[in-house]
Amino acid sequence: PITFFSIIIIIYLGLCGILFINQRNLIYFPQPRSINSGTTLTLSTDDAQVLVTTNQRKSTKALFYFGGNAEDVSYSLPSFSTAFPDHAIYLLHYRGYGGSSGSPSETALFTDALALFDKVHAEHKNIVVVGRSLGSGVAIHLASVRPVARLVLVTPYDSLLEIAARQFPYFPVRWLLRDKYESWRYAERITTPTLIVAAEHDEVIPRANTEALYKHFRAGVASFKVVGGAGHNTISESPEYMRLLTGMQ
Repeated sequence: PITFFSIIIIIYLGLCGILFINQRNLIYFPQPRSINSGTTLTLSTDDAQVLVTTNQRKSTKALFYFGGNAEDVSYSLPSFSTAFPDHAIYLLHYRGYGGSSGSPSETALFTDALALFDKVHAEHKNIVVVGRSLGSGVAIHLASVRPVARLVLVTPYDSLLEIAARQFPYFPVRWLLRDKYESWRYAERITTPTLIVAAEHDEVIPRANTEALYKHFRAGVASFKVVGGAGHNTISESPEYMRLLTGMQ
């Protein structure tokens, strides 16, 4: 006979299955591109057409920006173009975002970031890489395997796995999660000058996770700054934000 305990086990396993199947819907929130500024660069992979918003400025310097999980990165083109007037700006639309085809995943985002770097590095030898929130995981991986000039991580985490495990404490997240974004593993390989920017009142990424990432960098490689009064989603509204990104503290 089916016991009450058996019913509980069946329900629990069912919930684990639902969480496993829908996990990427809890990580990625694709946004359409609502601003048609700049021009579009297309990266063609075996299974996707990935779009990049760019100002295509002729320069040896460039800036890559990898945004958050619910961000239309094209909004950032005017502000980055103003703050970095001598840089070409490249804003990657993740798969499923901003007109890019395919579906987002950790492997896909890492692959597309590398493809972007390899495509434009011949023209732009000096590349600054900025990653915000989810995009910090993409940025730090790129910097660990390619010669970027400077790395900026905004509201970053040490591991998406650690954050998910805290949010779902009663589920075996370590077995279920496919996109772990274990940035701490890549931090140990970074030799590029790195700036970590935290929001004082970050309600999404716990400060402990950001500080844990910082501790994995080699001594002297990374610096840590906190934007006072800012939240996770409002940090870019602070005047201090762009000053830090440009190195004007």
